[in-house]
Amino acid sequence: MGKRSDSEFGSPIGGTNERVADSESRRNKVFKWLFMPIRVLYKLWFALVFFVSLAILYIPFRILLHRPRRYQRAFRLKRWWAYFLQCGSGVFVKIERRGELPAAPYIICCNHSSYLDIIQMYNVVPHYFLFIAKYELLNWPLFNIFFKNMNITVNRADRSSAAKAFRKAAQAIDRGTSIAMFPEGGIPPFVPRMKPFKDGAFKLAIEKQIPIVPITFRDHWRLLGEPTELFSRGRPGISRTIIHPVISTKGLTEADLVDLRQKVFRIIEAPLVQDQ
Repeated sequence: MGKRSDSEFGSPIGGTNERVADSESRRNKVFKWLFMPIRVLYKLWFALVFFVSLAILYIPFRILLHRPRRYQRAFRLKRWWAYFLQCGSGVFVKIERRGELPAAPYIICCNHSSYLDIIQMYNVVPHYFLFIAKYELLNWPLFNIFFKNMNITVNRADRSSAAKAFRKAAQAIDRGTSIAMFPEGGIPPFVPRMKPFKDGAFKLAIEKQIPIVPITFRDHWRLLGEPTELFSRGRPGISRTIIHPVISTKGLTEADLVDLRQKVFRIIEAPLVQDQ
């Protein structure tokens, strides 16, 4: 029997991987300070584009998110909005397809190094999916409407919240809906190094016997750091994204959970190692 985490979406197993150098150790100290004013201006521009466009679309989103039967249309509007943000921010996605997306439902697992990950997911995956995200997003003005009903929030420090999120995700899968998750549980302070993955995504995939689609975002950590930190990274550029071959879970049991989790970690991490 594979070793279990503290909760369905709870504590990770294992230590932080050391093979990928963290962002700060790669930065040129002179350039960090020399281009700081430009980064600040870019972040202000990004925030302006994001919040003004969201304010304009807020009423249409509220209408579409009012009833579950409208969620598909809300998803299409999100994809249109994500494309607009891609153009407005100057961060354009370049997809390398090493594998094709399977028929829904499936679970999307990707590294989490920037808030750009959420935006670009809608430019990368065209099929309807729901996010499982941290419950703190419910406190974000305007943006929280996407996580009150349509998407699924989880407080990983609360066992009951984790169990409830797991049940909601399982019910969505039963309806034929794919689920997108960041198995790290949040953005690490040492990006692009990844935190150990939590068990939730892999337990869910095994339980429902559905495939996993690993995705690597190679450049988001370079393009947009923590928005509220003036010295963090921020600039337009190309978002290189890899859709890896599908990983089947047919025939796997809970005894295979740790091996599956580690396999997906290695697949997602490999391009980050190559970029050093």
